[in-house]
Amino acid sequence: MNIFILNWKDIKHPHAGGAEVLTHEMAKRFVKEGHRVTLFVSHFDDAKEKEIIDGIKIIRSGKLDLRAFHNSVHFKAYTYYKKNVQGKTDVVIDEVHGMPFFTKFYVKEKVVALICEVADDIWFRMFSFPWNILGWLLERIYLLLYRNVPILTISESTKKELEKTGIPRENITILPMGITRVKINAIKKEKQPTLIFVGRLNKMKGIEDAIIAVSEAQKTIKNLHIWIVGKGEKAFMEYLNKLAKKYRVTATFWQYVSQQKKFELMARAHGIVVPSVREGFGLIVPEAGSVGTPAVVYDAHGLRDTVRDGVNGIKVEKSPEALAQGIEQLFIDKNKYKAMCATAKKYSLRYNWDNTAKTALTILKK
Repeated sequence: MNIFILNWKDIKHPHAGGAEVLTHEMAKRFVKEGHRVTLFVSHFDDAKEKEIIDGIKIIRSGKLDLRAFHNSVHFKAYTYYKKNVQGKTDVVIDEVHGMPFFTKFYVKEKVVALICEVADDIWFRMFSFPWNILGWLLERIYLLLYRNVPILTISESTKKELEKTGIPRENITILPMGITRVKINAIKKEKQPTLIFVGRLNKMKGIEDAIIAVSEAQKTIKNLHIWIVGKGEKAFMEYLNKLAKKYRVTATFWQYVSQQKKFELMARAHGIVVPSVREGFGLIVPEAGSVGTPAVVYDAHGLRDTVRDGVNGIKVEKSPEALAQGIEQLFIDKNKYKAMCATAKKYSLRYNWDNTAKTALTILKK
């Protein structure tokens, strides 16, 4: 089977996230099963226009932002398909991140949509007027237009949101998520109370709330420290540094680290804070769990699917004050904390990329 995947980023993109890990892990398993996979994504600085990684043929062209119009990855994907793919592929996977690739209107072959999350209020957090209104409206329109397309998603939360937009329940399949495991030597927790945040640094990920919450929690938890792992726009990172100083929070900004280093830092931290306003799934939660680190998360879409409150982590309402209380719970009862560490590790074992790829292939073959 020839599979053509359209996504905004690939695994090497400097701002790649959980969706790119999901796509790559599935695609390389498709290749192992004997299928041919081409992945079309946006270009980035110093990137090769064409590259093969794990048997996946990657084509890079266009900019991430749809507002680039004819220079956007969406338009470039359309022209590439017309010139090189039409009539030569069996199925097209249209990955949706805010906006689809609109394949429903020009692809002649079968189309499957992969929708990790519904953006909804994220448009108003991440974009200014009039783009926020336009994006919000377009999302509702395209979801209605895609209601008869087979849809893959990654959590019960997102499935429920998709159903609310009018997509029939029987058209939606939840992919069982997997995690990438990294072998590390036995690592002890830090002597000093330490939290970790891992992810892209932007308003959607709630890093501001994390800093304010640590400021509040350190009144109870002495010498509380937070490691911030991730990158964002230069201006926003400068703002976060100023915010940490304003609230007198002891924060270490690691920016980019290798996968090995990321897992070592998560293993050393006492807890991972994930205050995103919404996620498709929250891949970082079971990743941290795999090295025995429980999570404190907002009770938000995606995250509520990965955390069982008081068992492998703590769920709180969406506010810095509630987040601070959740952080304090990690350190108050040592026996309960040890139990959560053990359960977080146990729960992580249920996530396997082989199951993800197998479920996806079943839908693609149909």
